[in-house]
Amino acid sequence: MWNGVKIMGIVNVTDDSFVELSRVDGKDAFAGRVDALLEKGADIIDIGAVSSRPGSSPVSMEEEWTRLEPVLETAAARYQGVSFSIDTFRASIVTRAYCTIGRFTVNDISAGQWDDAMIPLVGRLGLRYVAMHLRGSFETMHDEYHYDDVTASVLNYFRERSLLFREAGVENWVLDPGFGFSKSNRDNMTLLENLDRLTVLQRPVLVGISRKRFTEGDTESLEKLAVSKGAAIIRTHLL
Repeated sequence: MWNGVKIMGIVNVTDDSFVELSRVDGKDAFAGRVDALLEKGADIIDIGAVSSRPGSSPVSMEEEWTRLEPVLETAAARYQGVSFSIDTFRASIVTRAYCTIGRFTVNDISAGQWDDAMIPLVGRLGLRYVAMHLRGSFETMHDEYHYDDVTASVLNYFRERSLLFREAGVENWVLDPGFGFSKSNRDNMTLLENLDRLTVLQRPVLVGISRKRFTEGDTESLEKLAVSKGAAIIRTHLL
């Protein structure tokens, strides 16, 4: 899509994720979705089994794994050489997934806030880690918070998290500002327009604004803006 920018395509192993066409049910549907994303130019396939859309409810760890296990077995058997990430905030899921498919990227919307075992585990396994900014719990992560300077607040958050990552041996991590989480529409736009301020941390910046409500349907031009401001990875439904 853009020279030098990696594209992360979304596969949701759920029945309630925000974008219906990203949802799959079963191994065959999963393979079809992955094939389509790769054909459209995806560099990374991001698999999620717990919807984080507004109004969603968390599922148990066992239910999350029940959804993930069969498609990960397909990934391991059919897609050797393809880069996968798994969208989870649970260390136990990371452990099980690692035993199933080997190395992958952990895409954690909580940046380790919701499971104290996550960051040490990622460090021990030496996995790439996407850390996203949000405030609150699963139930309150879409509540709007007041920021005097949203970009500075996000930057300070990652400065603090980076110290924890370093102590745990998490060296290969990606910064996700968390568009659509814990922010108003104005905060989201302000953060996007000032995205280049986050590059001071010298980490790849991932931007996921595909189908987010604050874009008002203008996703493509805003993704181009993100790239011009230093985004290294675009997470998208590619639809």
